[in-house]
Amino acid sequence: MKILVCSPAWVGDAVMAQPLYRRLHERHPGLELHVLAPAWTLPVLARMPEVARSHLNPFGHGTLKLIDRLRLGRKLAREHFDQVIVLQNSLKSALVPFATAAKRRTGYIGEMRYGLLNDLRELDEKALPDMVGRFVALGEDRGQLPQRPIPHPRLRTDPASQTATVARLGLDAGTPVVAFCPGAEYGPAKRWPARHFATLAQQCRDAGMQVWIFGSGKDRDIADEIVRLAGEDSVVNLCGVTQLDEAIDLLSLAQVAICNDSGLMHIAAALDLPLVAIYGSSSPDFTPPLSEHAEIVTLSLDCSPCFERVCPLGHMDCLNKLGADMVWSALDQAIARKTNDFARPGR
Repeated sequence: MKILVCSPAWVGDAVMAQPLYRRLHERHPGLELHVLAPAWTLPVLARMPEVARSHLNPFGHGTLKLIDRLRLGRKLAREHFDQVIVLQNSLKSALVPFATAAKRRTGYIGEMRYGLLNDLRELDEKALPDMVGRFVALGEDRGQLPQRPIPHPRLRTDPASQTATVARLGLDAGTPVVAFCPGAEYGPAKRWPARHFATLAQQCRDAGMQVWIFGSGKDRDIADEIVRLAGEDSVVNLCGVTQLDEAIDLLSLAQVAICNDSGLMHIAAALDLPLVAIYGSSSPDFTPPLSEHAEIVTLSLDCSPCFERVCPLGHMDCLNKLGADMVWSALDQAIARKTNDFARPGR
């Protein structure tokens, strides 16, 4: 059996697709699983043992490029896939699968994809309220819901790369590390303010811990502001100086991670770190951190979740009024939960 999965474009969604890959292997022993994905998610796929081969999806957000998509599909047709599973719901995401001529092309009904996909599923949002459940359901027979609980994603680390990256950046791996992930590609309504991160950094310093800030080059400004407000003696800004695979390895060294609802939050969860997940405009019911060692912090205001990129009311109270003390308390709880889990008999 040979299956191609067309992965989502967001890093966090790419992580949440792993339980589907695991389920496909359970259903099809000896499966050769391929994944079509954008370049920025390929390092995540490389840390998933279920994926035999990744193929580059070169098309950006909102780009049609009909001829190029059909050409890529015909190229992938040489792999002779038995099935293609499409995790996106757009019309354009179904063009490559159609051109592969795979006998079975599976996905949810959306944007007039009739004919392009021949195994169309109707999404029951009440039966499948979370994204990971919707992904796994596409690996089941039509009408069959995934068995709960769904196993959490797990990413491998590379010890040799980890050691090399620590040495290259001159990091101190001996002092307990708190990982800050202050970015959120979706928009500012998912980003906890820098001043709150800075206050938390000072609390970590006073407790004898150091802070490493993770993110892409796009997160450099907010990370610089955290450093300025907190003081350089307790914060290391790694935004834009690591590749994603290096960030995965460095994150695994942290004692606890503090994250917005972002791709790095899902990576931290998949590394089984104690984790504090901060939610503003988004919902922990739909895209929660998939971990037993996560604490969710949200004010649950009447206006949230709004799922907007920018606060439509202009005040962003869901994050501005969520103070550092609340997150500090959750940090303690996340670490204690992981400690108690390992102390249980049989561990």
